[in-house]
Amino acid sequence: QVRLVESGGGSVQAGESLRLSCSTSEYTTMGWFRQAPGKEREAVASITPSNTAYVDSVKDRFTISRDNAENTLYPHMSNLKPEDSAVYYCAGASGLRTQCRGGRCFPSLREVDFDYWGQGTQVTVSS
Repeated sequence: QVRLVESGGGSVQAGESLRLSCSTSEYTTMGWFRQAPGKEREAVASITPSNTAYVDSVKDRFTISRDNAENTLYPHMSNLKPEDSAVYYCAGASGLRTQCRGGRCFPSLREVDFDYWGQGTQVTVSS
């Protein structure tokens, strides 16, 4: 049974940190996406067993890790900004999903590469 359940969302002040979690079935590639009001869903980070990838807007502030024994994904967000406010979704793909750019390959940040999605958890950052 496909299962992705996010938790850990909430309201914080700018500059604070928040750790989300996603209980998953076993997926090779895991992704983290977000959607702000009035905007399209966008990638945040992704992870495979050997590599991670982040979009530029969250590099040096967000980290993503996975506990394979517990099948849990842990995105940790620090130095949060009001523009990080969104519904955050985890996503999974059964196989290895990568994309290559400039001769370098990394876990896919393309929404189309993920087959399974959670219901989302709200993160609100106040200034």
